[in-house]
Amino acid sequence: MLVFYNKITCQQTSGDVCKFLHPKLFHLLGGGLSADNMVHLSAHNKRARDSKYIEQLGTYDPLPNIYNEKLVSFNFDRIKYWIGCGAHPSKPVAKLLGLAGFFPLHPMTITDAERRRAQAELSAAAGAESEEQTEKPAEV
Repeated sequence: MLVFYNKITCQQTSGDVCKFLHPKLFHLLGGGLSADNMVHLSAHNKRARDSKYIEQLGTYDPLPNIYNEKLVSFNFDRIKYWIGCGAHPSKPVAKLLGLAGFFPLHPMTITDAERRRAQAELSAAAGAESEEQTEKPAEV
């Protein structure tokens, strides 16, 4: 059965057509243990308040592991499917998908990187000045 949504054809394999008629959104849902901080990327109906998500599309673990890596997994085929059906990503999801190479980089990602780089340069310069000041009294 074909459902037309925002002039985009979308092949529906499920019998629950009413779930798919409203605008959809990708967003991050908290899940797992409270100390674990595992986050799930999911497709969700915008109109349904306090409802279960339609489909889980990936996971994101914001805590670095022992190799200082933050782990992300996406199901790109299903993400393409939902975008074809008219779903829109939220800002955090758009940033993650931009870093993964699925979308172009989000402008806030570039701005945040420039801000952090400038902050690191300032802290490095301040650290170098403090080292010079501690060395001068030792020489006198």
